Amino acid sequence: MKTTHINIRTDVETKSKAQKIFKSLGLDMSTAINMFLLQTVRLNDLPFVLSTNAKPSKKPREEMFGCLRGEYKIADDFDAPLDDFKEYME
Repeated sequence: MKTTHINIRTDVETKSKAQKIFKSLGLDMSTAINMFLLQTVRLNDLPFVLSTNAKPSKKPREEMFGCLRGEYKIADDFDAPLDDFKEYME
């Protein structure tokens, strides 16, 4: 894969705070920005909710996790061997 360079401008305080967060997650700035770009491409949209609230709520993110709880049921025999593969298992 061919790579390219991106130059961005941001204020010193924002960069410093972001680097501390990324470091706590084991990421460097380049990896974090690449994750943002890849997720944007994968979703074909921004990977976060934009809001006009002065104090953004964490609710959309909290609702995302576990929102399908109870919607899917795994069959009791999910891990049971399939008849189609009996000859390979003997």
